[in-house]
Amino acid sequence: MSKRDSKIEIYDTTLRDGTQGEGVNFSVADKLRLAERFDAFGIHYIEGGWPGSNPRDIEFFKQAKDRKWKNARITAFGSTRRKGVKVHQDSQVNLLLKAETPAVTIFGKTWMLHVKEVIKTSAEENIKMIADTVRFLKKHGRHVIYDAEHAFDGFKDRPDYALKTWIAAAEAGADTVTLCDTNGGCLPSEIQRITQQVIAEVGCPIGIHTHDDIGLGVANAIAAVEVGATQVQGTLNGYGERTGNCSLTSVIPNVVIKMNRPCVPRKSMRNLADLSQFVDEIANLAHDSRRPWVGASAFAHKGGMHVNAVQKVAHSFEHSTPESVGNRRRILMSDLAGRSNIVMKAKELGFKIDNSTPELKDILKDVKELEHQGYEFEAAEASLALLIQKRLKHAQSTFQVEGYHVSMRRDGNASICQATTKVRVGDEVAHTVAEGDGPVNALDGALRLALKQFFPKQLRPVRLTDYKVRILDSSSGTAAKTRVFIESSDGTHNWCTVAAHDNIIEASLQALSDSLEYRLLIQKITVPKTKKKRR
Repeated sequence: MSKRDSKIEIYDTTLRDGTQGEGVNFSVADKLRLAERFDAFGIHYIEGGWPGSNPRDIEFFKQAKDRKWKNARITAFGSTRRKGVKVHQDSQVNLLLKAETPAVTIFGKTWMLHVKEVIKTSAEENIKMIADTVRFLKKHGRHVIYDAEHAFDGFKDRPDYALKTWIAAAEAGADTVTLCDTNGGCLPSEIQRITQQVIAEVGCPIGIHTHDDIGLGVANAIAAVEVGATQVQGTLNGYGERTGNCSLTSVIPNVVIKMNRPCVPRKSMRNLADLSQFVDEIANLAHDSRRPWVGASAFAHKGGMHVNAVQKVAHSFEHSTPESVGNRRRILMSDLAGRSNIVMKAKELGFKIDNSTPELKDILKDVKELEHQGYEFEAAEASLALLIQKRLKHAQSTFQVEGYHVSMRRDGNASICQATTKVRVGDEVAHTVAEGDGPVNALDGALRLALKQFFPKQLRPVRLTDYKVRILDSSSGTAAKTRVFIESSDGTHNWCTVAAHDNIIEASLQALSDSLEYRLLIQKITVPKTKKKRR
């Protein structure tokens, strides 16, 4: 097997390098949960942390050694021995052994700038530090990966010396020498040229570790793989210091799907989008919808001509199938929408519709007009579903809010809001009143009180989970039109509604009403026909 056909190992450092990213922090329990998911996915190496740096990593390794790992080698990370210290007497190196991991990764210096100015030692001692540590860890039965820090900067400065450090690691028994673009500033052409030369002169497998400081972390990793690197180090979702590390959520599908190279199991690929979401959830970070391959927008189509083409031949505007990584195609609605957008989106929402449906023209007209008024249906699929439903069924809303009143009063140091609503369902009318923390909260309470008289079981589990307001024309000051976006949940499903109006209360009430009406729609509720009055 040639180097171009050999298996590409994935080395994940989310649990260490990833936590150096701003806002990223994992508990021991978090790290164990993540490691288990990475292992199940088929990651080859999971770097758990630096056992010499903090108690949390020490505890992680303590618990990790008692668990069974199906696919991955749990890996401890550390440094070469210190200058002037015998390797067996170096406390940090001994902690790497104490972690009892099957693999150990150590980093050492390549760049003479670091040798002279950072660790302040001689060129000869630096090489001995590398070789001694690799040899010591191999003697104790560890699989050893040597991370050559600032490999490319060092090579560009002193190529002869850089090669000597890597050859020393290889001759001491390193299983892989990994070239690190630590500053993240190299171009793919540089990565390829240097990696190719190293592969020709260093007698062991070569890995690549890149950062994304100039937006080329993934491109540089792929560039190295193309010339023979057989291990890629990175983090899930690209977490990492500064602008992040090479993102494995892009590297993995590029290697497996685009390059057709053996890597993680093919069957795991359909779980990649879920894995990306899981990592974000554990990190308590918002999922990046524009993340390549796995983001919610990765296979989203908005322009009418694009959607029309996708409807006919999906791959005409898609580089791969969304299902290949567990993602899905999304058709977005906006004033750029065409007939194909409506048809595909309506089908996605469960409606029977095609290009010959008579109501299609009116639905498209409604969407464009409402978007012009300030609505935005891209993320508010529940409001869109209601619009389509009413046009197709030629039906009115399940209920109508015929009137409302909101007032505020001061009670000591507290401000109390009160709302009354008059709601009609068929021939019946309900008048209700509720208090709340603010006008929207009070309106929400009054509206629910009214509707629960008619639909108690259907609306009882509904909760408002998010409420966002955006000013659409800030130049108008307090008279500006506002867009209200509401997310609701029944504990099983989530849905979103939108409304826009010059009056924020009107917009909020419309979005609230749509939210409750959508719940009734998916419950297939019809309007009661009784004539009893309700108060």
